[in-house]
Amino acid sequence: MKLKDRRVQALLAALALVVVAATAYVLISRNEQQALAARQAEIAAKSRTVMPFDLERTTHRFAKAATGGVQTVTSDDPADAEQVALIRGHLTAEAAGFSKGDYGDPASIHGGQMPGLRELEAGHDRIDIRYAEASAGAQITYTTSDPALLEALHAWFDAQVTDHGQHAEHG
Repeated sequence: MKLKDRRVQALLAALALVVVAATAYVLISRNEQQALAARQAEIAAKSRTVMPFDLERTTHRFAKAATGGVQTVTSDDPADAEQVALIRGHLTAEAAGFSKGDYGDPASIHGGQMPGLRELEAGHDRIDIRYAEASAGAQITYTTSDPALLEALHAWFDAQVTDHGQHAEHG
């Protein structure tokens, strides 16, 4: 076989490999997207049994900080007094529970294996958790000097944003 023919065969084999790899990537990506969409729909359904406010009319924000982070929930319509009151009541109760190591509500929504959840429960006494009203809603500020708890909190924030999809964001 001539050198030119071997080069052509090698090039064709390489192109075939690229096509197979690209096809596999697209199929895997599509399956992952479908699985994520199904997970987010499941989380939204479970959230409705725990959170008294309307997910479609509110936004969760999870802002990481060097010493912890801030979880904020706001009404998409600042004039919606009912949603604002429901948000404030819920986050007041959540902050009180989290301060005692009770993360039962997030566990019932996201599952007991949610990233960071077990560490936050176990280390609750090393996290300063403070509730405050915010414009059109409320926020919980988490502060810790424990590097492991900081990592757990940030993982928990990331999982919240991923699981809540269109209802949550970083920042």
